[in-house]
Amino acid sequence: MGMSDFDKKDAAGNDHESIGKKLNRFLRKNAAGETDIREEIRRRRKGLDTGRIIRSSSDGQKEDSSGRGKGLLRQKTEPLRQAAEKAARRTGLSRRNPAEGNKRADRTGSVKERRERRVSWRFMFPSVAGVALFFLIPFFVVIYYSLIDNPVRHKFVGFANYVKVFNNSAFRLASLNSLKFSLVAVPLAVALSLLLAVVMEQNLPWKSRFRSFFLSPMMVPTASVIMIWQILFHYNGLVNVLLGGLTHSKIDWLKSAYAQIPVILLFLWKNLGYNMILFMSGLANIPRDQIEVARLEGATDFQIFWLIKIRYLSSTLLFVTIMSLINSFKVFREVYLMGGDYPYDALYMLQHFMNNTFKSLDYQKLSAAAVMMAVFMVFVIGALFLAENRFGKDLE
Repeated sequence: MGMSDFDKKDAAGNDHESIGKKLNRFLRKNAAGETDIREEIRRRRKGLDTGRIIRSSSDGQKEDSSGRGKGLLRQKTEPLRQAAEKAARRTGLSRRNPAEGNKRADRTGSVKERRERRVSWRFMFPSVAGVALFFLIPFFVVIYYSLIDNPVRHKFVGFANYVKVFNNSAFRLASLNSLKFSLVAVPLAVALSLLLAVVMEQNLPWKSRFRSFFLSPMMVPTASVIMIWQILFHYNGLVNVLLGGLTHSKIDWLKSAYAQIPVILLFLWKNLGYNMILFMSGLANIPRDQIEVARLEGATDFQIFWLIKIRYLSSTLLFVTIMSLINSFKVFREVYLMGGDYPYDALYMLQHFMNNTFKSLDYQKLSAAAVMMAVFMVFVIGALFLAENRFGKDLE
């Protein structure tokens, strides 16, 4: 007998009232086989009860087997779980309390950062100590000396020493000569070294020999250079011999208003090679694709140089200008060897004033002049940095 609608509903677990109604309909439709049908009903009901028992027992077996499986799985995964918790405790992470784990991680990270910071300061300590010992502390001592009357009484006089130095005619002459020299020598050194770097960038024969030629003054001793310069610019020297055929008059180069010209030429000869190498390095770092695009767009060589190369050389220009400015205040050695303690007025530089003041042990005047010179240099270098930031900020 096939599976009837009654069998389906009864197996689904409907109530007995609905089962009875469906049974009566089934009996009316099958009156001829009443006894067999009732036997079938009893058999089916018995089968249903047996199915419930089997299902309940199978569910229990499943639960039992699943419980045993869970136990075995727990036994197998327990070592892994313990290892994970141990690693979490060691790294500062907590599965049960994330906030506590984050705090541990922060503490661990801060401890590591503090350890790295201490190691960094240990490596930096020798350099910082050297700078503080030989630069910062002496500079503050100089400031202190510029504000007292003398190193014995230590009486505070304020800015009286600065006023005295500023009204000194020798200081004004030395400052004016140093300013004139820097305004002429530094721009010439920057411009000529940049021109040489651009020329050396081209495919020229004997490029390495030219580069060595411009770097050779850095290897020549200063005393030898001064001797050569004295021979060249002496009153009866080679320069006057060459100019004699043009002007028919001799110039005393080291004792006249033209005295700064030999010093400027010496400064350029000594510094052009080093500045040229710096500019060549800067030119080599310019992106070539931008230059090629500019050429494809029809830009001329001057436009490429002024609009692309100069803008990419802004940081190199700043560095070369600062180094040239510092070197312009370091020409005292050459000028002293050519003119002595008291050279011609055109050669009397700030270094002469400070050297002569030091010989007279006038520490207050010397300290005030040094502080004024340092303040002037800070303002000039600060202005150069502002100009470089404004000129090259669009390249960052």
